[in-house]
Amino acid sequence: MSARTIAVVGATGAVGEEIRSILLERQVEADHWVFLASARSAGRSIDHGEQTIEVRDLASPNAFDGVNIALFSAGGSRSLEYAPKAVEAGALVVDNSSAFRSDPDVPLVVAEVNADALDTRPVKGIVANPNCTTMAVMLPMKALHDAFGLTEMVCSTYQAAGGAGQSGIDELHAQVDVLIHHRDALRHDGVDAIGQVTPEVFMSPLAYNVVPMLGNMQDNGYTDEELKLLFESRKILGIPALKVAPTCVRVPVVSGHAISVRATFAAPVTREAALEAMSGFDGMVLDEFATPLAYAGGDPVAVGRVRQDLFDDHTLNLWVVGDNLRKGAALNAVQIAEALIERGHA
Repeated sequence: MSARTIAVVGATGAVGEEIRSILLERQVEADHWVFLASARSAGRSIDHGEQTIEVRDLASPNAFDGVNIALFSAGGSRSLEYAPKAVEAGALVVDNSSAFRSDPDVPLVVAEVNADALDTRPVKGIVANPNCTTMAVMLPMKALHDAFGLTEMVCSTYQAAGGAGQSGIDELHAQVDVLIHHRDALRHDGVDAIGQVTPEVFMSPLAYNVVPMLGNMQDNGYTDEELKLLFESRKILGIPALKVAPTCVRVPVVSGHAISVRATFAAPVTREAALEAMSGFDGMVLDEFATPLAYAGGDPVAVGRVRQDLFDDHTLNLWVVGDNLRKGAALNAVQIAEALIERGHA
């Protein structure tokens, strides 16, 4: 077998760092590693296992020479510019941005749900990683769809500050540090409390608050973040007519997204039958009172508060939690790379 080279694009960013860590944890085999980032990070040395690797400039000539798999986590604009160059150089790309998710010729993969989409080599040489919120929901919905036939979802999300990157986490911490000294205003004069801080990452102060606006507003009143739940769920589960009513909300949590799901099925469903269908599903655990904090830094998606709907015997209500940085991004990207290797594509 010829030598395998794996590249991490955006290697010095938060997701890139997590990808590098998971590659080591899971002992993904490569003969050579290439770490790529923007010009300002080029030349930096990174310890990777027993090796020390110098970060290269993504824009440098021949950046992808000899690369078999390139794991991209450098933002949509860089993916659009450089992923085709990586493919042209002979690499398979696993992209963590939204750049290619809607392309019908690009598989959108959650490893435990639809890895069979990788049985044949991707025709464009690119595999897309879903949005972190969609990712968490897909595991329980796949198990339940196979058993009962999913037709509709109402998804209300509770998304962590970390979903906006390190800048979101920093803004939350900074606001807490200020507003902790304005406790009376937090209780009696919210307008005054809001005036104590200047949000830049989020639409409104996030500390001691929730912000019901996440993403860019579209003409129909939904945000692009909300519409990802619709279009990505349809593609991953293979249900073109799936109805999804999404509401995405930012909450003052550092890491970990949670989603309240009302799921409706073609067949009647009971709580007991649903728990049996989900039990033992790969990558998922049942935890009645799962919280984002309890699963921060963990791999599994947790599902709890499973209840039969009070009025509809075809409907369940449930609670889903997952670490947005790990399973929601880095872990699934590595799992896709593993699937490509297992199938002999790289």
